[in-house]
Amino acid sequence: MTSIKQLKKILPKTSPHFVGDGFFVFPLFDEMAFSEEVSPFLMFDYGAPKKFDATTKRRGVGSHPHRGMETVTIALQGEVEHGDSIGNSGVIGPGEVQWMTAGRGIIHNEYHSTEFAKSGGTMEMMQLWVNLPAAHKLSPPKYQSILKDEIPTVQLDGNAGTVRVIAGDFHGTKGRASTFTPVNLWDINLTPNQIVNLSTVEGHTTIIFCRTGSVKAGTSTTAITSAQIALLTREGNGIRLESGEKGVNLMVLDGQPIKEPIAARGPFVMNTDTELRQAMQDYQNGRF
Repeated sequence: MTSIKQLKKILPKTSPHFVGDGFFVFPLFDEMAFSEEVSPFLMFDYGAPKKFDATTKRRGVGSHPHRGMETVTIALQGEVEHGDSIGNSGVIGPGEVQWMTAGRGIIHNEYHSTEFAKSGGTMEMMQLWVNLPAAHKLSPPKYQSILKDEIPTVQLDGNAGTVRVIAGDFHGTKGRASTFTPVNLWDINLTPNQIVNLSTVEGHTTIIFCRTGSVKAGTSTTAITSAQIALLTREGNGIRLESGEKGVNLMVLDGQPIKEPIAARGPFVMNTDTELRQAMQDYQNGRF
């Protein structure tokens, strides 16, 4: 029997800041970042559309370490280039995904692609951090490049819209990303004034990010509008969405909470302060 998850809260809008010199982001989780309330997710930055002039310099974030978590970068406009200490490199464009597992340790960089920097243009992207459970925090690092044509798209009934399944399972269609705990990541477009019902799992954390347009969740009459993020209740196994008069593009972040302590400092996410100190020592001693 389906019971509908209800709107718990719409998070207040936050002030943007630069990450490096290439990504102008809004930290959407704000004070809820790295909390049990959003687990298994840790942090979510939205780089709203921003124009960059053509340049010959590299714009972005230079080499930096991570341990104990994953970064999921989604390009919406422009191109993002990745390189890391285990030999992976790649460029993603609009609608494509880089899913990096830091595991026991990785050093990587993130830049505007060389071609995008040369031509200039509008950059829009988002980056989600996903926690790893203690049993997998020291797993081997890996990198998944997920290109646009590798992401399955599901047509909703009645021409209500589409769902791109990046990770997890959408009504039997599975995303290409491999995950360590159950995580659904769905990129959804709804045409105007549609009501759709989606299935998930009782007890999952469910978060709605409205990129453009507006949407109502559950039985709430309050609209989630452009660049807003909302948390639904863990109670319920169904997600009811109602698009506004201009339609909506939204992201559903849905996953099983990791019921473990969170110890976070900078780019490291572990379970204890002792593990954080060890991570820093390992990085400083060249063991990543």
